[in-house]
Amino acid sequence: MLAADRIIAIAIIAMSLYFMTHAATLPIGWSGETGGPGAGAFPFWLSLVMALSALGILARSFMKEPTHGRFFHDRAVRPVVAVTLALFCAIALMPLVGAYVALVLFMLWYLRIFGGHGWVLTSILTIATPVFLFFFFEVTLKILLPKGWTEPFFIPLYSKFF
Repeated sequence: MLAADRIIAIAIIAMSLYFMTHAATLPIGWSGETGGPGAGAFPFWLSLVMALSALGILARSFMKEPTHGRFFHDRAVRPVVAVTLALFCAIALMPLVGAYVALVLFMLWYLRIFGGHGWVLTSILTIATPVFLFFFFEVTLKILLPKGWTEPFFIPLYSKFF
């Protein structure tokens, strides 16, 4: 398991550094012209946080004693594959039904069916997350996410916020 931690941590650090170098070609600080962060700010700083987190995992892997020589636990493979397939399905649905509906379907599956959480928590998170993301991306940052066939339902919201 420690070998897997190390390999994945190194891969994430490399990927983060790659993202950071490309994001740094854009302004990463506060832009006085637009009154907001530069175009590379979010990718750069999120990649930095991801690299630091992976560095912590890598450091922790050298502090632990190995418990066995197996690469992965047999129990861990099935859930990882299930979540990966569900994410691919959600991403494939985005152009058709839109990002918000795909997110709701994924979260409903992940929280209720896969995670076994109660309906109260599942309902709150499944409704609150897309609403938060709508206001964060579309209203605050003016970044439109794909809507698919749900686009007509957003026209009244656009008239209120734009």
